Amino acid sequence: MPINIMNDDTICALATAQGIGAIAIIRVSGKQSFPIVNALFRHNGRPLVIDSIISHKAYFGQIMDDEQVLDEVLVTFFKGPHSFTGEDSAEISIHGSVYVQQRLVELLIAHGARMAEAGEYTRRAFVNGRFDLAQAEAVADLIASQNEATHKVAMNQMRGGFSKELQALRSQLLDITSLMELELDFSEEDVEFADRSQLTTLVGQAIQHISRLADSFRLGNAIKNGIPVAIVGTTNTGKSTLLNALLGEERAIVSDIAGTTRDTIEETLNIGGVLFRFIDTAGLRQTDETIEQIGIERSYKKLSEADIVIGMLDLTAGYDAMLHAASDIIEKLRFDQQHLILVLNKVDRLETEFNKTEELREDLHLGDNQSDIIVISAKKKLGLDQLKHCLSSLQKNYAGEATLVTNLRHFEALCQALDSLKIVEKGLEEQIPTDLVAQDLRLCLYHLGSITGEVTTDEVLGNIFGKFCIGK
Repeated sequence: MPINIMNDDTICALATAQGIGAIAIIRVSGKQSFPIVNALFRHNGRPLVIDSIISHKAYFGQIMDDEQVLDEVLVTFFKGPHSFTGEDSAEISIHGSVYVQQRLVELLIAHGARMAEAGEYTRRAFVNGRFDLAQAEAVADLIASQNEATHKVAMNQMRGGFSKELQALRSQLLDITSLMELELDFSEEDVEFADRSQLTTLVGQAIQHISRLADSFRLGNAIKNGIPVAIVGTTNTGKSTLLNALLGEERAIVSDIAGTTRDTIEETLNIGGVLFRFIDTAGLRQTDETIEQIGIERSYKKLSEADIVIGMLDLTAGYDAMLHAASDIIEKLRFDQQHLILVLNKVDRLETEFNKTEELREDLHLGDNQSDIIVISAKKKLGLDQLKHCLSSLQKNYAGEATLVTNLRHFEALCQALDSLKIVEKGLEEQIPTDLVAQDLRLCLYHLGSITGEVTTDEVLGNIFGKFCIGK
């Protein structure tokens, strides 16, 4: 059963990873954290005087198990509200013995603490006003970040970048709502406090702002889970060979038999600090074989979902065949959302240098800003550095955004707020009564407030913080 978030319990948990390590940290938080830790801790052979403890100072000493020394430790005390949770806290740095970790937690519980729930430290920080809800969720993203881009986005959100945008937006909408509410109070006197044309302009600006944030979810989600890169092309162009060459391992089966790849294969690779999710797909061709047809249908689906499409072409097939194969791929692309990299493979099997890349670009009517053309040999690993450099250059566009929405809950709330605001805009245009317009505005404010936790429920909080690790 979930613990009441407003209780006065003192909690404890291992804050570092489970298992053996050089050191481990036990975190304690709550009103009784100082007395509980001090009952076990000896500094220069005696307990500390609690009133003289200096916040944010590390004390060296021993943790006692009855009359025996359990371990030599460093204890850092944090006086609330200047701590992560906003309440009195202590962090005990011990040696990484599993026995020492378990025994210390047992001793803390015996002296009045209890085991923390998943995410309870961050939840207390939220309740005590140290973070809003969006910032608290960014803590989990920061812990889970595995590359530079996800780290950058999580840090920006944890420091309040996203929250500040929402606060400014809500403040603007609250001003509009207040003027409308004021009109309702003086409805019998037929007084208009808010100029309708000015309100329409402000609502339009807010719609653009929320739309931009909602649209950034595709990019933010890609950075968080890996930018999807679909490797597509006809059979035997070297798609699986390219995937294996990029990964440096034999991940996909390579064969001269057409149609070897029947399903999509996905693997991630960190390039230039950004995670790319490469998807090797079944070869595109006409076939009556049922299983292969299903694989080809999935190939087209992955092509439509990818942010970057690597179109594999076989240099040995001849110029006209490449032109036809590339045209088939281009027909399926949306260049406003996707970038194409045409990869001309098997250059090692040509007797002369291929010098028709610009001619190919012109015949396909491709602009420089929407596509790249690279000549490689996946088998001999020639040109792979150029391909990675191309991907790395593209990822700078992904990593450069100031505020990105990466959380599905935030995205859904933004979409709901946007729907409400569009109804407000329509109401203003059609001169719908002020009370009805104000109601839709309040609904928009509710959805925006649910992102930062200004309006929320225990059920929502339990769902969010239940996904955190115990020590966080």
